Amino acid sequence: MEDLEDELIRAIGADVVLEVIRTRGELGTFRTLSKQPEWRERPAEERFRRFLGNAIRKITYAPLPVEVLAPSAVPRPLDRILSHV
Repeated sequence: MEDLEDELIRAIGADVVLEVIRTRGELGTFRTLSKQPEWRERPAEERFRRFLGNAIRKITYAPLPVEVLAPSAVPRPLDRILSHV
């Protein structure tokens, strides 16, 4: 686990992350990244983090995994933080 973003990607799953990217109209861009030699053999979670970690996407995509996250799937670190606020 790298960070909270990584936890959220794992919590919602690859299919949901792809759907979020598709609904934003960027599935083709994500697939282009995934075909690059440096990224094609890496796990989907790493490719998602790279794609979503772009400066502009980091801001626009930040709330989206949380919006689709089922309450029962909240990652433990996030749940622990939220219990203190």
